[in-house]
Amino acid sequence: MTNDDWWRGSVTYQIYPRSFMDSNNDGVGDIRGITQKLDYIATLGVDAIWLSPIFTSPMLDMGYDVSDYTGIDPSFGTMDDFDAMVTKAHKLGLKVIIDQVLSHSSSQHPHFEASKQSRDNDKSDWYVWADPNPDGTAPNNWQAIFGGIAWEWEPRRRQYYFHNFLKEQPDFNFHNPDVQDYLLGTMKFWLERGVDGFRLDTVNFYFHDKLLRNDAADYRVKKKQEVRPYDMQYHLFSKGQPENLVFLKRIRALMDKYDARTTVGEVGETHHAIQMMGEYTSDNRLHMAYSFNMLGPDFEAEHFRKQITEFFEGAPEGWPCWALSNHDVQRHATRYQPHAVDLDHIAKLSGAILMSLEGSICLYQGEELGQVETEMEYHELTDPTAISFWPDDKGRDGCRTPMVWSADEANGGFSKSNKTWLPVKAPQIARSVSSQETDDNSVLNFYREMLALRRARPDLQLGRSKFIDTPEPVLAFTRGDNTLCVFNLSTKAQTMSLTRKIKPLISQGTTATAKTLKLGPNGFMIADI
Repeated sequence: MTNDDWWRGSVTYQIYPRSFMDSNNDGVGDIRGITQKLDYIATLGVDAIWLSPIFTSPMLDMGYDVSDYTGIDPSFGTMDDFDAMVTKAHKLGLKVIIDQVLSHSSSQHPHFEASKQSRDNDKSDWYVWADPNPDGTAPNNWQAIFGGIAWEWEPRRRQYYFHNFLKEQPDFNFHNPDVQDYLLGTMKFWLERGVDGFRLDTVNFYFHDKLLRNDAADYRVKKKQEVRPYDMQYHLFSKGQPENLVFLKRIRALMDKYDARTTVGEVGETHHAIQMMGEYTSDNRLHMAYSFNMLGPDFEAEHFRKQITEFFEGAPEGWPCWALSNHDVQRHATRYQPHAVDLDHIAKLSGAILMSLEGSICLYQGEELGQVETEMEYHELTDPTAISFWPDDKGRDGCRTPMVWSADEANGGFSKSNKTWLPVKAPQIARSVSSQETDDNSVLNFYREMLALRRARPDLQLGRSKFIDTPEPVLAFTRGDNTLCVFNLSTKAQTMSLTRKIKPLISQGTTATAKTLKLGPNGFMIADI
């Protein structure tokens, strides 16, 4: 594997900057705070960090509404702070990946401010504009993810503009080559500053159907009606268009001008997501892609087998990046509790599964502590999803609360401010870095041990997967020629027959005899064969 291929089998640690470390005690995490904690991240044994957006923004969607793609938002610091962070990360051997939100901008972006003024200025076609129907209604039935129709009326143009998210997040018109050139230029800016790659937000949302055809009803049979109208549709035309594949090649061509850079795309798709991940990472497009297929409640052996098998059978030249938690979903230690003996057991079991999977992986801050979802009250919310759909959809604030560094300091050591942007509550403080550092059996030290094993063992980085035919709830497979991975996804003891002698490398509640593997509740073993 060459240095250019460092991303294959890599482990990336996701940082949510607002919630990682507050260096100036204003209640909001910042870049200097991240720099202060890079040594901690390096001790985990990961290869890279990914920062959620730090660009200039009104923060209506916490930075995913960008008003300046080449500026640092003052709440996070300065460009000098950013450069210093990158320098220190590189000295520690950490690659730096930053979020790129290309599908849409903030409505406060200068280009949208110009575009909305008239139909004949030089930015008039930079966003998706459409005439109303004869009766004044929106051009089609497309829905916005955060609620309501995906169209907003602009009286100066006598037209609607399209927004997949908030009305303050208008979608760019990627059918305009000037838009593509502009956005590629913003990526070049950061590549020249030394970043090692990009996480591409909503990478399948770039292009819309030029004919503005209606999206279809979701054909899948569901046990209950969806909370959001957006989830009642099969989004055939509002996203995921074939032109996207051509633009991804333009991104790859830009990346290939630089040494050892990478891209990972977020495929926001509920239908055929694994197939799309394969398409997007094949034929010289993206380096890696991930979907939400492992970010839901499913915790069955068949579910994990299906994701891996379908990806590599459908896209043998592609490459996935798997995650169990991120800033958009409920933390998996909470999601998987119906299958748990206790929090530590499920945190270690799920971590062992993730860090054994073929592909690259991403860990979300606090995951290495077995951190759980924060129970939010309505008055504490900042997330537009939760505010719109409470209480049926409690949104994303519960997984975004501050990192807990110390059980003995105010706000868990995150900030000395009287009030943090989201609260730090007792269940989170109970799972702090300080309380786990000196405990050999802690989730934190297990993660370090497991990551060291993955890094030291080529099978766990690049070895192909071969699944063993085991009944639920046992997930078993080999990686490469010499590594066996077996997991009990239940609270009841299980057994598995062995056909050869094994040498245990890391385990939980599991013992091996000459012919049998005895897996305790939530037990697992990774072994040399």
